[in-house]
Amino acid sequence: MDAFEKLEVWKRSCRLSVELYKQFRDCRDFGFRDQITLSGLSVPSNIAEGYERNSRKEYLRFLRYRLKVLSGELRTQLYIGREAGLLPKEVFEPSHQEAVEISRMLQGIITKLQE
Repeated sequence: MDAFEKLEVWKRSCRLSVELYKQFRDCRDFGFRDQITLSGLSVPSNIAEGYERNSRKEYLRFLRYRLKVLSGELRTQLYIGREAGLLPKEVFEPSHQEAVEISRMLQGIITKLQE
């Protein structure tokens, strides 16, 4: 395997994390801001950490964990942010769609690694 920086899923999850940080930079709800930015940050971080373990089993474990975060935690926080008025619809829609796409990409990698 090459470097994790070459993975499209890692690049896209980094961009999503950056966008979340930018969107919530001035948010006064510190608990929510910290939770959603941490969820976004943990996705590319765990992809990289799992990749660097140089073990298919460990990489698979990290990807499965990230998939759960994207499928549940981060997308739920995006919905709550939208409904609470912390995340405008025009920001929610592309962020949510990107989280869904990244989730699909991770599932594809997981499926391939399990073969």
